[in-house]
Amino acid sequence: MFSRAYRSAVTVPPLTWVIIFLLVPYVIMFCYSFWSVTPSQTIVHFWNLDNYKELLQKPLYWETLLRSMWIAVRVMLFSLLLGYPLAYFLSFYGGKRKDLLYQMVIIPLWVSYLVRAYAWKTILGSDGVLNAVLQYVHLIHEPANFLLYSPFAVVLTLTHIYTPFAFLPVYAALEHVPRNLIEASHDLGATPSQTFWKVIFPLSIPGVVAGATFAFVLSLGDFLAPLLLGGPSGIMISNIVVSLFGAAYNWPLGAAISLGMLIIVVSLLFLSERLEKRWSYS
Repeated sequence: MFSRAYRSAVTVPPLTWVIIFLLVPYVIMFCYSFWSVTPSQTIVHFWNLDNYKELLQKPLYWETLLRSMWIAVRVMLFSLLLGYPLAYFLSFYGGKRKDLLYQMVIIPLWVSYLVRAYAWKTILGSDGVLNAVLQYVHLIHEPANFLLYSPFAVVLTLTHIYTPFAFLPVYAALEHVPRNLIEASHDLGATPSQTFWKVIFPLSIPGVVAGATFAFVLSLGDFLAPLLLGGPSGIMISNIVVSLFGAAYNWPLGAAISLGMLIIVVSLLFLSERLEKRWSYS
């Protein structure tokens, strides 16, 4: 239907872009992960497994990775708990205001990430809005210092930031639920609760899986929110990678950690794709 020249003109530029700016950096990172750094801060191009041995032997990296995954799991759960009811309401009860409400949900995505993170830093600070309200209603008598620079602050901020990413695929899945199946369920005498759990929710599982994957993966790789609001107890694995590529100047070890995270993320994406295909409605 299309000439070979046209197909080449359409496909070659994006493929070239992907190869240069995605695949080539991955190959470079893979090579760096097998190199080492001398005490004089010189990268030696000698292939070895010392970086991966250090990852396996030092508890710091495993503990930080597990803490990062635990934070990402909580963000994923809270994002779904907020995003699914909202998506359900918009899909089935939005009516004529559905488009307006949908725009209101995605409007926060237009605001800079840093603005939202600093906003939560202002809210949770010792002189912030939340502490002022709690003191005004006499729930506390002095500022609560545990709100900021803690895993709680990181989870709260990331949940606010990534809930729209969990909402969007769930909403798309609910919009594609055939309404005639819901009507048939009601005609057969099913209660609204039974209709939801036996018809609507099973058909929306692909969207739930996609939304959970988005929230988890994006939270796991985040480093700005832990840097701004996490404190020592809220540091995540991405912060260690940033420090290794920055002040520590240990690019090989940072590349090894990055490659490990890449393997985890790709595995999760592969599992998510399999689950979506298994539960998809055809």
